[in-house]
Amino acid sequence: MAAFDDDLAPTKKPVHEIGQDLALLSVEELGERIAALREEIARLEAERARKQASRSAADQVFKR
Repeated sequence: MAAFDDDLAPTKKPVHEIGQDLALLSVEELGERIAALREEIARLEAERARKQASRSAADQVFKR
């Protein structure tokens, strides 16, 4: 039965879908989505900075 447990696991609904109709959302819901998207942007920017630093270090080693 364990093989079927993964199929029954609930899928996580995305907080926001790009291009979604916003007309039915309340002001509070819009605020929550904006906050979630800002957190995701910060996470993406931090990862980009980490990768840029790694690339810069590699460039220094290989003198590009």
